[in-house]
Amino acid sequence: MRVVTLGEVMLRLCPEDFLRLPQVLPGRLEATFGGGEVNVAVSVVQQGGQAAFATALPDNPLTDAFQAELRKFGVDGSLVRRTKGRFGIYFVETGANQRGGTVTYDRSGSSIAQAKPADFDWNAVFAGATWFHITGITPALSAQSAELALAAVREARARKVPISVDLNFRKKLWTWEPGTTSVQLARRVMTELVGLVDVVIANEEDADLTLGIKAAETDVEAGHLNLAGYEQVAREIAAKFPTVSRVAITLRESYSASHNNWGALLFDRAADRAVFAPLDAAGTYSPYEIRNIVDRVGAGDSFAGGLIFALQTPELSAPETALAYAVAASCLKHSIKGDFNYATRSEIEALVQGGGSGRVSR
Repeated sequence: MRVVTLGEVMLRLCPEDFLRLPQVLPGRLEATFGGGEVNVAVSVVQQGGQAAFATALPDNPLTDAFQAELRKFGVDGSLVRRTKGRFGIYFVETGANQRGGTVTYDRSGSSIAQAKPADFDWNAVFAGATWFHITGITPALSAQSAELALAAVREARARKVPISVDLNFRKKLWTWEPGTTSVQLARRVMTELVGLVDVVIANEEDADLTLGIKAAETDVEAGHLNLAGYEQVAREIAAKFPTVSRVAITLRESYSASHNNWGALLFDRAADRAVFAPLDAAGTYSPYEIRNIVDRVGAGDSFAGGLIFALQTPELSAPETALAYAVAASCLKHSIKGDFNYATRSEIEALVQGGGSGRVSR
């Protein structure tokens, strides 16, 4: 496989442990890299596939360091274009118990937000590609990046490359059209983009905020999810967008910042059915109960990466197997600090088989 992703990478700055920014500034912050699409590329390679990441970045030492990071993981960084603009930054405070985590963006005027479709050689981008992945974050950055995202999807579709999109609604970003609310702008742009893709990935709220399709009898804040309602959401997305063959929805029940239940569903148009994961011994949906969360940022990306990898791996590609694999991959990400998911295929498959006791492997 050769998975190509396109989007923005940022410098991620975090206080250590559960400290808040006012507690540590001025002072030290932990610096790593992160971003929805590059997170997916890293997951795919970490699990044994091949991936390339396309983006635009300034010609400076930060970009040098990032490309070295890509080489460390084995992600192809040859599609990185050095252009005008700046390297985006975001600050993460890790939540604990009843205090939720926070994300603060400093990415206005970034290189990818100023990039144009003509900045990329699309033949080179999609040479040998077996999959293309993008998220709703990229078109949320600016009017130009929305044009870039749509152009990339059209180029992939013209070459018959399967396309997935993670809807990833970000209210703080959809602000580039004065007089239009973030939800209105997201729905207009993303409706056009989703109409060109094969696989849609979303969380509990994304389908409503980006496509106007909402699950009935669900209270995300209270940790109550109506599973039948989300299956209906997946069916409505497939019915509204004829190119969409599969819809995956992650199901997070958030009891506190430290305690979440985690699972997902996958609707397959060809089979006309939805499957859920994880399942108990009786075959009933039974989500992973994740306590003492280390870092939930990037969990959705790790789900997308696991699903994309599984769907292209013959022995993992059956809907039930692919979904169980993706959910396990993203469950493990909750135990890993930073945006990137360092979980390997063997660790993920061990969890699928019930190896979640946390015992030391010797």
